[in-house]
Amino acid sequence: MAIETAPLFVPTPGAPELLIILFVAILLFGANKIPKLARSTGEAMGEFQKGREKVETELEEMRESGFEEEIENENDDDFVDTEPVTEEGETATETETETN
Repeated sequence: MAIETAPLFVPTPGAPELLIILFVAILLFGANKIPKLARSTGEAMGEFQKGREKVETELEEMRESGFEEEIENENDDDFVDTEPVTEEGETATETETETN
């Protein structure tokens, strides 16, 4: 039985394939809607790029201000141990019965 493996790279479409894709797009959307579709796609990509850049700058500002260090220091002080203290070999139920 032969095992098929996936190729390591995906071949890019050449000129004939791109022409066929363009022809199918014209048939599906019509010649008038393709420029509008391309424009809206470009605007959406631009908005995505702006949002990504905004998030990156905010993260960089947080790193520069030492925000991560402040969070780590605050978390160390706020730790509260809620487990009962037991001696070695003693279970929590034994400790509860002794205190009652």
